[in-house]
Amino acid sequence: MIPAGRWFEAYWNRRNNTRTISQHSVASEESDSEGESEADIEIEDDVTYLRSLDPKEWKEQDHYKVLGLQKLRVKATEDHIKKAYRKMVLYHHPDKRRSAGEDVRDTDSDYFTCITKAYETLGNVAKRRSYDSVDPEFDNSIPAVNPQNKLSFYKVFSEAFRNNARWSLKRQVPELGDDNTPFEDVDKFYTFWYNLESWREFSYLDEEEKEKGENRDERRWIEKQNKAARQRRKREETARIRQLVDNAYNNDPRILRHREQEKNKKEAAKAARAEAVRARVEEEARVRREQEEAERRAKEAQEAETKRAAEESRRAKEEARKALHKNREKVHKMAKKHNYYIHAEQEKIKHLEEVDKLCMLLPLDKLEEFANTLENSDAEVGRKRFLKEVKELGERMAREQDELLAATQKTSKSSSNSSVAKWAHDDLQLLIKAVNLFPAGTIQRWEVVANYINQHTTSDKTRNAKEVLAKAKDMQKVDTSLKDEFKKEAYNKFEKSHNAAPVAESAPSERFDTPAEQLGISPWTADEQRLLEQALKTYPASTPERWDRIADCVPGRSKKECMKRYKELAEMVRAKKAALAAAQPKAKK
Repeated sequence: MIPAGRWFEAYWNRRNNTRTISQHSVASEESDSEGESEADIEIEDDVTYLRSLDPKEWKEQDHYKVLGLQKLRVKATEDHIKKAYRKMVLYHHPDKRRSAGEDVRDTDSDYFTCITKAYETLGNVAKRRSYDSVDPEFDNSIPAVNPQNKLSFYKVFSEAFRNNARWSLKRQVPELGDDNTPFEDVDKFYTFWYNLESWREFSYLDEEEKEKGENRDERRWIEKQNKAARQRRKREETARIRQLVDNAYNNDPRILRHREQEKNKKEAAKAARAEAVRARVEEEARVRREQEEAERRAKEAQEAETKRAAEESRRAKEEARKALHKNREKVHKMAKKHNYYIHAEQEKIKHLEEVDKLCMLLPLDKLEEFANTLENSDAEVGRKRFLKEVKELGERMAREQDELLAATQKTSKSSSNSSVAKWAHDDLQLLIKAVNLFPAGTIQRWEVVANYINQHTTSDKTRNAKEVLAKAKDMQKVDTSLKDEFKKEAYNKFEKSHNAAPVAESAPSERFDTPAEQLGISPWTADEQRLLEQALKTYPASTPERWDRIADCVPGRSKKECMKRYKELAEMVRAKKAALAAAQPKAKK
């Protein structure tokens, strides 16, 4: 009796796979009861290979062959793997084989463990990728560079690239193409492969499992060793792919043909450039000659224009200087003619100073208008205009002083009365002397005062302009008697340095120290000092009989006394100039 239908299939499978009838019948019945249709899966159940496996060496086995998926391998889907595993379990489960009368070893030594390991590896996405990366059936070889491969370039290298395309993370892998492929596509193909992002990794080849470590340090050491081995293999894999791409690139007839075309283009371009250079050199030489000629003419015209502008500027400056000098003389003349517009003799010193101040500080246009007004007006009208200009100038100077004080207000507020103790007694005396020596209106006044103190101090403390200004404002708050004492000590010390006897009761002027009585000469009062200073400005060195006129301006003083006092003042002025000169570099910085 010949079996037919599914019984014939069971007979055929049992005959080819050395199964018993009862064993195969049980597997078939269970498969039918589950409703699984496995006819679409081509499974090669190699029992001989399974029985040859050692469960302890499961990492050396071919997991696809164990599940009967040797033909599909990486093309096998998850569904294929699950169905193949179910079939292998039905056929090779130890209980099924025992019921069929087969001698089954213990679980750890039975080959069924290899089936379980195969499914655990291929059924897990990460583990399957790790195993596929070291698939023993994969061909890692690279086509060599030889005449035979050059003749069959597209066939040999297309197969190699198609074989290695499985490692690309990007699924759209370009094809090598053929001899008619546009060069743009060829360039994109090699760009893709030179920048290939591969998912291939080699964790499956780890010599030791991290979980086998007895403690944390040992597990870390195992992981470190495995990581180093993976990186080394990854570098080798990268070098292998790069060698494949290099071999293809260097043998690709399309690349060789493109190189030749580019070479011809470069040679043609080079010849064209040489001709263009020759023509350009000739043209540049001609243009250069024309430009040089034009530049020469333009330079000559510019030099002439510069000389003319400089001459005009010089004449303008000279005219302005002469006009300024003329108007100053006119103001002085009209002021002197009308007795400096005074109603009382005590106004004379103040008006003398104001005339000088107006002449020095008023701009040229206003000074000219002011001088013309004085010249064309009588004494009373001139006095009113004079007083008006004095008032406006005073207000302007007051505003400028307020702006200066506002700029230093932060520094002033930060200082306190306790800071007086930080200044040595001699430095305080130098500060009082310098403030009197360099009055308001001095350029860079507080830098000059600070430099004067630093030049004459005996301490190693260096003062800056902000410190000096803050201390000067603090001194304004000090009791009047204490300020007078400081002043008195400062002047006494100065007089001693000039081998003069100190004066106990004389008061110093606001701008210069007044020495004590020397050689029977009475001390100079503040009013006499102002008259002398004004006379020195009014009568310059070129004035005939200068000292006689100066002595006439200072009642009660002889020519000799005025000259002697002038020498003392000159010495102070030299000290002042030295301090100003030293402060100039700081101001420039």
